[in-house]
Amino acid sequence: MRMMHKDAQTILRGAIDANMPEANVRAALKKHKFTEDGDIFVVAIGKAAWTMANAAYCQLGFKITAGIVITPYGYSKGDIPRMEIYEASHPLPDQNSLDATQKVMDMVHKLKARDEVVFLVSGGGSSLFEKPLSPLTLEDLKNVDDQLIKSGADIVEINMIRKRLSQVKAGRFARLCEPAKLFTLILSDVLSDRVDTIASGPEIADESTNFDALNVIKKYDIQISPEVKKCLEIETPKQVDNVEIQIIGSVRLFCESVAKIAESLGYASTIMTTQLSCHARDAGNMLAAIARQIGLDKYSIQRPCALIFGGETVVHVTGSGKGGRNQEIALAAAAGIEGLDGLAIFSIASDGIDGPTDVAGAIVDGMTLARLRDKKIRASKALDNNDSYTALKMVNSLIFTGPTGTNVNDVSVILVG
Repeated sequence: MRMMHKDAQTILRGAIDANMPEANVRAALKKHKFTEDGDIFVVAIGKAAWTMANAAYCQLGFKITAGIVITPYGYSKGDIPRMEIYEASHPLPDQNSLDATQKVMDMVHKLKARDEVVFLVSGGGSSLFEKPLSPLTLEDLKNVDDQLIKSGADIVEINMIRKRLSQVKAGRFARLCEPAKLFTLILSDVLSDRVDTIASGPEIADESTNFDALNVIKKYDIQISPEVKKCLEIETPKQVDNVEIQIIGSVRLFCESVAKIAESLGYASTIMTTQLSCHARDAGNMLAAIARQIGLDKYSIQRPCALIFGGETVVHVTGSGKGGRNQEIALAAAAGIEGLDGLAIFSIASDGIDGPTDVAGAIVDGMTLARLRDKKIRASKALDNNDSYTALKMVNSLIFTGPTGTNVNDVSVILVG
């Protein structure tokens, strides 16, 4: 079992390394044709913002006139020439989010047609790159965001609302840059790579309508003020013409890296889906059911094997505990594989930060539940209190990577020896 835990660490760390964005950023910028006499500005937002901006500087150097990087607290790795680096809050915006965004708005004010903005986008940008529509305040945004995140709404639904309360989302940032053009490189953390949802689509026209947004508010019983409701009734831009977009990373590529590394360790690998999208506890139960079937029927599938599930689940927060969607998947799965030998299940966030915690995810096996009992911890009670972090920490099941510098959704893996 220890060997499977070691293999899991090798797989996840290798896959993260393989999906760092530097090489793809540099390759895209090398191919791109900038105007001869225009200025180049760089704006990088999200959990991978520092990594992407540093790659842009390595490729373009002093061709860059100026740049601004907005990334979560603790994600900056130092100074980058020609760039101002700001750290702000995630998953809810804070005053630093607003102040840094205003710096960006000031920088792109009055650009000329020959100028170009290299816009580097990764997940987390929705809270980091933010300026509320008048007359809304930061507290208005935080209140709505917090309710949505805890409601069990998916990222498409959450960002559908965020777009309508912001001066820079839903294509509005691209319009602020006119007549200059945006060359946008995206590290996708959204299923099916829906560009208008990634970081709430600052550079692209919105596909949703205000009718859709109001339905989300009704569906999850989100309490909003009259001012918020008025903003939700204002339609977002439906046409943006000054943008070129390339997606340079996704969960599909992440899963392919997991499969390749697992195969190098001797596991027959199958990508089961890159569209996992449900409640985290339900995903954990499903993974456990599949693993248990394999464990009980030794002839049903080639061994050793790795079954790979990419995507992003949600957690409906009803308790007062601490955890994240990947930790909740792992804890839910632990009960279903109790007592089985030669099985391990791990689930991680590619950015290294699972929910509001300091871990990437967790790994469990057939003995995890017994270890929890020895610590007087009931897995079901921990799940009901959304306290997977505390429970899994007590049995050394948490996976620590620190901020990775990339962000391409989550992956859950069943390892069978």
